[in-house]
Amino acid sequence: MPPTMQLVKAEKHVLMTALAELKQEHRELDIAIEEMMQQAISNQFEVGRMKKKKLRLKDSIAKIESRLIPNLHA
Repeated sequence: MPPTMQLVKAEKHVLMTALAELKQEHRELDIAIEEMMQQAISNQFEVGRMKKKKLRLKDSIAKIESRLIPNLHA
């Protein structure tokens, strides 16, 4: 693989750190959404907002993972 196609170690480290942070935030949102939905009176607007944010995080995670493992979706 040509050097331009390979991730530089520093870039890979940055991506892996960002990936870990996004996954943690995604898990925390999942827990918060579940807790909010368990309440007798939940704010459906807030739950919807949190679910949309969770989907954006999932998209960001997928983009980073595809950069780290380019042939994953080939």
